[in-house]
Amino acid sequence: MSEEKVSAFRTKKNCLLVFRNKKINVFDGSEKLISSFSGLGYYFDKISYIAYDRAEEIVNALKDGRINYENIYIFCPFSMDNTLKAFLTALYSSQFDEKGVMSSGTDNVFILYSDKDNVLQYSDIKEILDIKYGQKYEKSYIKIYGVSFARLNSVIYQAKQKCPDIDFSISEKYGDYRIEITYPNSISKEIFDSVIRTIVSGLQDNIYAMDDISLAERLFQLLKLRRARISVAESFTGGGIAKKLVEIPGISEVYCEGLNTYSNKSKMDRLGVKDFTLNRYGSVSEQTAYEMVEGLRQSGQSDVCIATTGIAGPASDSTSKPVGLVYIAVSVGEEYSVFEYNLGGDRENITNTAINLALFHTYKLLK
Repeated sequence: MSEEKVSAFRTKKNCLLVFRNKKINVFDGSEKLISSFSGLGYYFDKISYIAYDRAEEIVNALKDGRINYENIYIFCPFSMDNTLKAFLTALYSSQFDEKGVMSSGTDNVFILYSDKDNVLQYSDIKEILDIKYGQKYEKSYIKIYGVSFARLNSVIYQAKQKCPDIDFSISEKYGDYRIEITYPNSISKEIFDSVIRTIVSGLQDNIYAMDDISLAERLFQLLKLRRARISVAESFTGGGIAKKLVEIPGISEVYCEGLNTYSNKSKMDRLGVKDFTLNRYGSVSEQTAYEMVEGLRQSGQSDVCIATTGIAGPASDSTSKPVGLVYIAVSVGEEYSVFEYNLGGDRENITNTAINLALFHTYKLLK
């Protein structure tokens, strides 16, 4: 196929072809490749997963890539190396170098292995692409919490209209979103600022950081700024909030104590929760959450206090309350708030989502 015909039909830049055993549902490393590639400042226009024993599908995918894409990235077992290279050498009328790169005119083919250490590194790919496109990329980050994906997607779509050359990579874990913004350094500051303003105006109540830090780290920064100390009393979260905090270097400047008051007796003995409250309203209730956080506050050790109580599952307690019902109490000085949620998912999802909610609400109230 001539270069003229290929160029006439080409519409996209980057295509990833993953050849794997589809009968085995195991992590093959392609997810890391996709994430790492976006970290280079480039993104795939198409990603295809193809069974490595489907010869016809493989051939069709390679031919489609030859026609429609400037760069093909192949992720496969090393056992396919010789066969693929022989076919691609004939298809492109070119040769692979010792790293697994074929350059033919304006086209590139990169081969990476799923079961063997690669000589070809992501930095090698970035260097080739940066030279090819004469482009250098910058990165920015926005961290948000508590927004629906539909709303987030709408705001990102609006921002993308301001400058199509800016790319957004979004990842989420337990309601905590990380937006990675990659853009050519040739874009003017005025245009970039316009894009950022669109995102901030659409998500302002949910944004907690304009850099790549965690909720716990952002709360730590704010505690230091306010010269405040924090204590935590946890029931169903089992010390998860405290763990997030103590992982931060320097946290001793603001962190006082963490109590894991799992049983009712512990809630009464350590926090002063009333027996009447537990009998009438139950351990998972707004009233118990309030008395837990009030018990911490009354100790006079901290300016900011967090308490959690809930049902993480897999089964409910002796009450009729549903799995996923959680209460998060936060006090800042003499002011306090109690938040009620009915969270879905399994035990891990409920627990970790509640931990993030507690950190986010504390940040918002302290802010």
